[in-house]
Amino acid sequence: MIPPSLIPLPTNPEIAARVEAIELPFSRHGVDPYGIDKKELAKAYTILEWFYRKYFDITVYGADNVPPRGRAMLVGNHSGGWAIDGIMTIASMFFEKNPPRLAQGMVERFLQKVPFFAWFSNRVGQFAGLPEHCIRLLNDDRLLLVFPEGARGTAKLFRERDSLVGFGTGFVRLALQTKTPIVPFAFIGGGEAIPTVTNLYRLRKFFGVPYIPVTPYGIALPLPVSLQILYGEPIVLEGSPTDTDEVIARHVERVKERIADLIGQGRALRERQIEADELQLGGSGSGQ
Repeated sequence: MIPPSLIPLPTNPEIAARVEAIELPFSRHGVDPYGIDKKELAKAYTILEWFYRKYFDITVYGADNVPPRGRAMLVGNHSGGWAIDGIMTIASMFFEKNPPRLAQGMVERFLQKVPFFAWFSNRVGQFAGLPEHCIRLLNDDRLLLVFPEGARGTAKLFRERDSLVGFGTGFVRLALQTKTPIVPFAFIGGGEAIPTVTNLYRLRKFFGVPYIPVTPYGIALPLPVSLQILYGEPIVLEGSPTDTDEVIARHVERVKERIADLIGQGRALRERQIEADELQLGGSGSGQ
């Protein structure tokens, strides 16, 4: 993983201006208390813009359901052979929100072993998925990106692309502990971008990854398909982070059911069974 700052690509001035508009406490050197660097962000988003607007042609619905500032937790479904959904969701918050927001995901621990990756991911606000990191970010009113399915979600096969596997429960306890609203979202099309037919698990230790996805064309490079992201109305949970497992499980199921509903609407929209103005996203409606 080569940091964008080492790639000989000029920064788009419009992207740099949007980075300046991100409401984070950057120092006069352009670095925030977490080590997030404006220059690295501008380079990264300059590269992402082409994939976001040209290669994948992403359409976002319900972006206004994401609070313009303050703590919030984006919780959605995983799909595809690797976390293309996470990268494009982060991009959507930068390109679709005004002012732009930096969504901060929790990176799988094995990725921290990839050369340069840990350094680069920290410089653009993506940290190892540790509870203490999540708590600190939310207490600092950041926008946290969570995929409760974990690596099991990205391991879905093409035929399972719109399904949901088991959710972890940690995100609910975090939301209750920090009094953070949860914004459910659905990412549609990831399974078509990387149509996984099988996963190789025996080689995972050799490569240091949970699995290796295999597509009909071999290597799991994403195809240039259209993608949709649907953001639903925020969910505010009531209770305590020390509630029983049964109580927490009910909260998890509530969020999971809402994401499943958004996936169903997104699939219907993708297959032209409904129109955009028929989406039931709550809050601001279907507003792109």
